Amino acid sequence: MEENQKFLYKYLNNPSPTGFESSGQEIWLDYIKPYVDSWFTDTYGTAVGVINPDAKFKVVIEAHADEISWFVNYITEQGYIYVKRNGGSDFTIAPSKRVNLHTRKGMVKGVFGWPAIHVRKKEGEPSPNQENTFIDVGASSREEVENMGIHVGTVITFDDELLELNDKYYCGRALDNRIGGYMIAEVARRLHEEGFRPDFGLYVVNAVQEEVGLRGAEMIAHRIRPNVALVTDVTHDTTSPGYNKIVSGDLQCGKGPVLTYGPAIQYKLQQMIIDVAQRAEVPFQRAAASRATGTDTDAFAYSSEGVASALISLPLKYMHTTVEVVHKEDVENIIRLMAEFLKEIPANHDFRYIQEAKKL
Repeated sequence: MEENQKFLYKYLNNPSPTGFESSGQEIWLDYIKPYVDSWFTDTYGTAVGVINPDAKFKVVIEAHADEISWFVNYITEQGYIYVKRNGGSDFTIAPSKRVNLHTRKGMVKGVFGWPAIHVRKKEGEPSPNQENTFIDVGASSREEVENMGIHVGTVITFDDELLELNDKYYCGRALDNRIGGYMIAEVARRLHEEGFRPDFGLYVVNAVQEEVGLRGAEMIAHRIRPNVALVTDVTHDTTSPGYNKIVSGDLQCGKGPVLTYGPAIQYKLQQMIIDVAQRAEVPFQRAAASRATGTDTDAFAYSSEGVASALISLPLKYMHTTVEVVHKEDVENIIRLMAEFLKEIPANHDFRYIQEAKKL
């Protein structure tokens, strides 16, 4: 297996729940360090690799590092554990799933329990929610649970790992958007191996806490104060069952990166990306956001005095489940598009819509 693929599996399989991303960030930094001049982290764990750090003009490429998860919220006298969401976790997919509880004593295995189907039919088929979804760690009392190192606030992740489908797709938990961290790291690696060094400062940013409101991006945007931000995240494949294309648009895995239009997207920057995609023959799709994009793009766009920002999304099936699916070609095409864009963007480019008239 190639080194980048080893990194992909190691990084994606490592738990990185929102607010507890540090172990994944260390894996990411270890991979990217040979391809950057310097690196730093902030108080909450956002990791940044920098090329040409002394340059005044700053360009960010960004993904977010955190995955949705759970917190222990209540432990019954009989040793059952009730949970609270950390990010957009979905109670409906939890029953019968295996989980890892992350304690200071080490990992504890557990399962989301659920009544048998014939019992549920007799009692009216309850829908999973916070009040009836529970974890069993094989304990028979609260004291036994606590002796394992589990307490209110212990963070919990699903234990599903990365696999491949039909040699065309990656499938697993937390592709949203930890595969973005892989893609931006790959951009840095390829630029390094091709001998390309930008005239501007390039900041490769793997931000924390996106799943609870773009918090890591907000913090790091104020620290870096970039001129340009190119953000990658995931978006829905709307051709899979359950989507209304009239509402959600027509997007499909395997047909290329998705470029989003909306108020937070700086359209001069967007057009530059489109021009690069067309010259490099990178297929792409288009989407529209009625207000905010709901991604870290918004945090960069509206930070400080405003940052020229754009979003390149990876089509994904089954978002916020343990079987998120993306097409390998889309992953490759986003890496290519970002790398080609960085080769073409001129340092000190003025993206303002309205510029002062030149003096005669």
